[in-house]
Amino acid sequence: QVHLVESGGGLVQPGGSLRLSCAASGSGNNIYAMGWFRQAPGKQRELVALIRNGNSTNYADSVKGRFTISRDNTKNTVYLLMDSLKPDDTAVYYCITGAITEGSARDYWGQGTQVTVSS
Repeated sequence: QVHLVESGGGLVQPGGSLRLSCAASGSGNNIYAMGWFRQAPGKQRELVALIRNGNSTNYADSVKGRFTISRDNTKNTVYLLMDSLKPDDTAVYYCITGAITEGSARDYWGQGTQVTVSS
């Protein structure tokens, strides 16, 4: 099992920045990818950014050039630096980790952290 703890959400004005963190813990897991999804009220959950072993990344078109995902493998922690935030970025942000556990690939989700962009 992988346990995820997220932090860093909050209220920020348009144009501001926030950094989200997600720390993974647990033994017997081989993590191969970490990332972030978000879900706004009344909308489906969507991929924001993903980083795989080897540091290949994917971003949603709506955040390219504004958000940066990074990972500290020594701490099993993934970060999402969000710059130039817009009201449309308001959502609950969920950390996701893909790992091999007991020989099977599994997705693990964090509890979510609220990001609100408003003046």
